[in-house]
Amino acid sequence: MHHKEVTIYDIARKLDLSPSTISRGLKNPTSISKVTIKRITDTAHEMGYSSNAFASNLRKKRSNIIGVIVPRLNSAFMSQTIAGIEKEVSNANYNLIISQSLESMKKEASSAFAMLSNRVDGLLVSLAYDTESIDHFNNFIKRGTPVIFFDRVFENSKYPAVHINNYKAGYDVTAHLITQGCKRIVHLTGNQLQNVYKDRLKGYKQALMDYNIMFDERLVIVNGLAAADGIEAAGQILRMPQLPDGVFAANDQCAVSCMQVLKKNRIRIPDDIAFAGFNNDPLTCIIEPNLTTINYKGYEMGQVSAKLLMNQIYAKNIQIADDIVLEYELIIRESSVRKR
Repeated sequence: MHHKEVTIYDIARKLDLSPSTISRGLKNPTSISKVTIKRITDTAHEMGYSSNAFASNLRKKRSNIIGVIVPRLNSAFMSQTIAGIEKEVSNANYNLIISQSLESMKKEASSAFAMLSNRVDGLLVSLAYDTESIDHFNNFIKRGTPVIFFDRVFENSKYPAVHINNYKAGYDVTAHLITQGCKRIVHLTGNQLQNVYKDRLKGYKQALMDYNIMFDERLVIVNGLAAADGIEAAGQILRMPQLPDGVFAANDQCAVSCMQVLKKNRIRIPDDIAFAGFNNDPLTCIIEPNLTTINYKGYEMGQVSAKLLMNQIYAKNIQIADDIVLEYELIIRESSVRKR
C-alpha cells in the first residue's frame, strides 16, 4: 500500500500554522523562535516529511552532489582513492554518487548521462579499459560543470588530470630488473588505448634501449590484467621456447596469479624468473616471495582530485587544464632480488 507523500501543508494543518511559516521554519531562519522551529522540525520528522531536494536544487542551481565514475570498486587502490575523495567532499558538505563503468566505455557514457541528469556539481572520472573517446563528457563543459580525470586520464585532453608519471615508473621497474641480471623480461600490460599502460610500456622499452637490450615484441603480453589473465599469461610463458628471466606486470593482481602458476610448475622466483608488479596492493605482502612493486597513494590521489574539483566549483573557472603529477616509489622486495 502506497502512502501519500507528506507536504508542508500537512504539517501546517497539524500545527495550526501557515504553510509559509512551516517552509521558513524548515530552513531554520533567525526570524522564527527556536521553540517554533523545534516544533516544526520534530513534527516533520515524526510525520516522515522529506524536502523535495531536486526541486530545491533546480532553484539553487546546486545539488551538493559530486559524481564519481571508476572502472571497478574491487581494488584496494580504488577503495583508498574513494576514501580520499569522500573525506574532502564531506568536509565541504557535499555527497557522492559513485558508479562503476565495469571497464566499458558504453557503460561509462551511460553513467555520465545519469550523472548529468542528476545535476551533479562536478564529476571525477577514472577511465574504462576500452575508452577511446571522451566526447560523452562534453555536455558537462557546456553546462559549466567541472570534470577532472584521475589515475587513468585521457592524453592531451582539455580536462584537468591527476596521475603519476607512468613512463618513468615503468622505466624504473624495468631498470631494476635489469640490474638484477634480467635480460629477457616479459611485460604484462593492458589495452594500449589507456595512457597508463601505454606509458608503462614506453618506459619498459626505453630502459631496455638504455641498457643495450634488444626489444622483442613477443615478450609483450597484452591482456585484461585480471587474476584470470595472469593465469593465462603464465601458460604463455611456460610455452615459450626460451623462458624469460624477468616479468614486469602492469598491476599486482595479474603479477600474483601469474607467479602462483609458475611456482606450481617449479619455477623458482626470483632465481629463475624475477618478478615485479605495480600498485602495491595488499596482495603483494601475502604472496611468497613478497612482490616488488610501485607504490603510489590512492588516498592522496583521491584527496588531491577532490580538492581540485572543489576549487573549480567555487572558482567557477573550468578552463584551467591543471595537470598534477603525484610522487611514487619503487618498493623492492624478495620477488626481484637475486643473491649475488
